[in-house]
Amino acid sequence: MKSEWSARGKNILVTGSSRGIGFHTARGLALGGAHVIIVSHNREHCEEAVRQINQEVNDDLARFYVANLATQEEIMRFTEHVKQDYRRLDVLINNVGGWFRNYQETPDDIEKTFALNHLSYYLVTGRLLGLLNDSTPARIINIASDAHFGVDSIQFDDIEFKKNYQPFQAYAQSKLANIMFTYELADRLHGSNITTNALHPGTVASNFFRNFGIFTPIVKFFLRLTAKTPEEGAETPIFLARSPEVAGVSGKYFEEKEQKHSSDASYDKSAWKKLWEISEEMTGFTYSV
Repeated sequence: MKSEWSARGKNILVTGSSRGIGFHTARGLALGGAHVIIVSHNREHCEEAVRQINQEVNDDLARFYVANLATQEEIMRFTEHVKQDYRRLDVLINNVGGWFRNYQETPDDIEKTFALNHLSYYLVTGRLLGLLNDSTPARIINIASDAHFGVDSIQFDDIEFKKNYQPFQAYAQSKLANIMFTYELADRLHGSNITTNALHPGTVASNFFRNFGIFTPIVKFFLRLTAKTPEEGAETPIFLARSPEVAGVSGKYFEEKEQKHSSDASYDKSAWKKLWEISEEMTGFTYSV
């Protein structure tokens, strides 16, 4: 029943969670009694995040893994450790992401925006799906963005923007991919007692907006005036992770803790399947659902 769901005692993993929205999501869930798993590429930031959370809750509710989630080998390594260390995983929150002013490739020779923002969601989720299935009812939450309205479709003929790199379009496409991945995964998990939803956290004043070159101070100034704090940005992912109101709700897009209509392009089922096939090819990983 819906009233039986609570974050207390749940194991909740949040990627990209040593700072910003991810940190405040983990912190908020730990304050509700959840055991939270921090994942970030920076050990110092991980250690500080865990120290802050455990000190505030006066308990040992947070731990961390160091992994660069733009790199498939590191995803494989850290998810293997999670499966060895935990018997259950109740909630997975895919939060890690970034945008990059210049074209960059990962060690897997994949454009970094697509690798980090989309393929990490696909691969982390797939690698931990068995653990989630052993812990049902379980939830998968994907942090997207209303930036996905900025593109009309996935650019399948050059999905990595190798021919003409445009940072904002690459970012917007990756956020559209997050939503399409969520919808396709919800279809595949139908009847499994694992739900999956996507969300827009709002425009948040965080370190995410540190790559604007000489315009960075100006961008940060206006964000301080108009944007949410990272703590406010964490409200919707916390809601989706712990609220009994969304038990059984799957394949939806949320903003301000309410279901919203995502872009028209995001409902193209043929594009969902094509994106899924490309994700399989680029990671070499096939889901069992």
